[in-house]
Amino acid sequence: MHKVIYDTDPGVDDAMALLFLHRHPEIDVIGITTVFGNASVETTTRNALFLKREWDIPAPVAKGASVTIDVARAEREWPAMVHGDNGLGNIEVPHTIDLPLDPRPAHRFIIDTVRANPGEVRLVAVGRMTNLAMALKEDPEIAGLVKDVVIMGGNFYVPGNVSPVAEANIHGDPEAADIVMTAPWKVVVIGLDVTSITTMRRSYLGAMAAKGDAAVKLLDGLSQHYIDFYTHAVDDGMMVHDSCAAVYVVAPELFTTITGAVRVVCGGIADGQTVIKPDGRRFPPGDWDGLPSQIVATGIESQKVIDLIRDTLLRA
Repeated sequence: MHKVIYDTDPGVDDAMALLFLHRHPEIDVIGITTVFGNASVETTTRNALFLKREWDIPAPVAKGASVTIDVARAEREWPAMVHGDNGLGNIEVPHTIDLPLDPRPAHRFIIDTVRANPGEVRLVAVGRMTNLAMALKEDPEIAGLVKDVVIMGGNFYVPGNVSPVAEANIHGDPEAADIVMTAPWKVVVIGLDVTSITTMRRSYLGAMAAKGDAAVKLLDGLSQHYIDFYTHAVDDGMMVHDSCAAVYVVAPELFTTITGAVRVVCGGIADGQTVIKPDGRRFPPGDWDGLPSQIVATGIESQKVIDLIRDTLLRA
């Protein structure tokens, strides 16, 4: 059984990934930690509690970072055009959810849970990497106690989605991402190289909703605004970014990967760019030397991933 802490900023594709993690029989979601990104941390935390309630998810929710790890960075506008003004596609969500939060901040929740389950916890992080970086800064030894870190973020051989060279989650807190990528733990980077070619059509999701229970119908409803946004890039469908990271937890064989040290550009016109030095390539001495070799996804069996998501979500 895979013990997962899901670090997230719900977010439409975050919601689909959460339902996948909750329903897959080989995954035990032992915590949900929230971060700012698709909306403010107050909104993303409210959304996490809403989905926990609606989908009867037992895992505790811990509220996380509200600003970048480098507090001098100016906050950008929330991507309401992508996820809606409330982060969940503008469906009706109560202003407050009558469920308790874990009393600890997210980074402390991560530290305590990892230490209580040494070698067992998999961190699935699909938003900005701020909570993970804060946990590492407070307790660097957890890097040796985490089983692995699977992130949705970055881009290596394809363009970015918030600049020509940067993906949104990494661009949102590059300093935090660089801390996570260079720490002595195993990181699996599921980025735009594979997520941008893994799409779910509106009709496919609609057929799932017709067959599925109330949870899948809610997911279908909150996804419509997101699908409308993607009309510029997808033929009446959406990229399922975060669910690709969730799928990797149980089906890594559906991905093609390379390994190497990864750095994140912090500042300048390439702010947030992820750059890998592939293992076996020789370069003059540089900023990738002596760093841990991480795993970067460069290929994916997209239809098998989409079908696995469908089959898992339809498990009531």
